[in-house]
Amino acid sequence: MEVLSFIAANWLVILGLAGEHLSIVVVAVGLAILTGVPIGIAITQNKRVANVILYIASIIVTIPSIALFGLMIPVLSKIGQGIGWLPAVIAILLYSQLPIIRNTYTAITNVDPALREAAIGMGMTPMQRLMRLEIPVALPVIMAGVRTAVVMNIGVAAIAAYIGAGGLGVLIARGISQTDPRQLIAGAVAVSILAIAADWGLLKLQKRLTPAGLKR
Repeated sequence: MEVLSFIAANWLVILGLAGEHLSIVVVAVGLAILTGVPIGIAITQNKRVANVILYIASIIVTIPSIALFGLMIPVLSKIGQGIGWLPAVIAILLYSQLPIIRNTYTAITNVDPALREAAIGMGMTPMQRLMRLEIPVALPVIMAGVRTAVVMNIGVAAIAAYIGAGGLGVLIARGISQTDPRQLIAGAVAVSILAIAADWGLLKLQKRLTPAGLKR
């Protein structure tokens, strides 16, 4: 009951922190899509390069989030942005690369060769095949990678509170430092609800973007 009373009394603050949290994740994953999808498409042309890129992206994901946020401080302090929103966005951008690049690469390479042969027979150029055939067919798998990146990094973004980036992690950090379970539970529940809502919304979008032929 104390937790519910705390949430009821501070719901505007919690909404504000949720907005900060979302701003970090949305910008970071948006930038990751703009970089990761082209990289995933490009590396389909060379398996050796693909293995190197995917290996590097895998190594980045293994770095503990608090350590990666900490590494951003000395790097970005040279431009006066050692703590706060920017280092959090860059760290989450790096974390988002693996699921997006891997899913894009896997989806493009697994397009049915018969469809490619048919497109070639119709006289399509490589760019036309990519835009009209391969990306539409691969889009559901690419969206699955985006969903994974978003849900994973909603949790990771909570750590960003420790470098002054704001977000729902502020409640969790305060709850720990002040030994206040109300703030701790409220923050944890809010992060969970945000992740579930984002996953549900992106799943609906994924189904909407799936070509009708693939749905059948």
